[in-house]
Amino acid sequence: MDIENGFLQYKQYGWMLIGTVSIALVFVLFNVARAKKSSAVTIRRIAGLDQIDEAVGRATETARPVLMSPGLGVLDGIAVQALTIFASIARSAARFGTPIRLLNFDAAVFGVAQEMIRDVYLSEGVPEQFDPDSVRFVSDRQFAYASAVAGVIHREKVAATFMMGEFFAESLIMAENANMVGAIQVAATTQVTQTPFFVAACDYVLLGDEFYAASAYLGRQPVLLGSLVGVDWAKMMFMLFLIVAVIWHSVQALGGVSPDEVAKGNVVEGQEHPSKDQLFFVYITKLSRE
Repeated sequence: MDIENGFLQYKQYGWMLIGTVSIALVFVLFNVARAKKSSAVTIRRIAGLDQIDEAVGRATETARPVLMSPGLGVLDGIAVQALTIFASIARSAARFGTPIRLLNFDAAVFGVAQEMIRDVYLSEGVPEQFDPDSVRFVSDRQFAYASAVAGVIHREKVAATFMMGEFFAESLIMAENANMVGAIQVAATTQVTQTPFFVAACDYVLLGDEFYAASAYLGRQPVLLGSLVGVDWAKMMFMLFLIVAVIWHSVQALGGVSPDEVAKGNVVEGQEHPSKDQLFFVYITKLSRE
């Protein structure tokens, strides 16, 4: 029965889902093509990027390491976004000879991170400065990973920590240990339940889409830039559609009979029973009166 109801619901409203996805996909592909052809696709610099530069600069002045953590996620889009930001941080660290520590939870993320950081040092012309031990696989157990990160923070007295990716209950453990050694902290997570903990414990937090905007701004890859701009276009169009739909539905509801007539069950335009829209209008009206 549930399958049948689900099929009927999809048959009735499935075109909306298909249309929504199609519009977003067209916007994304169009802007990716624009970004590949020219530099017309740009995004503004967010405040969190200035905090990143400040944190790396402080680590350079104090000759203490920069610690980076991509969280507990597997090798997916979120991890790639985090590694893109870490590659930019590592590039700044390579220019000034600042040591880095990139601690990984997932083995696949570790492999990609190691090659990415190696390429950064190579592109900066200082491949001899790359230390393979600076990118480490720590543990694939949640609190074992958190304990290992906390241990590195205290032993090496890191000057800055960057925690970006998927974090869970271990987020506050890591952030508080970094606070104990006086490290500047910049964080971002896709888990909305952990964002308040980062806000309370870190110096700066990239909220919501700022995480993806930071990776697109720093990476300067046409796919990232085009995808971000295309999704923003889709959001604006859906917001406009929502506003128009609310206005249209309100005008339609107000153009009907009065709530009192509907509540009494009077005949409406030849109908013996009020419509669902009219009953909903009555319910909202009663709530506003109360």
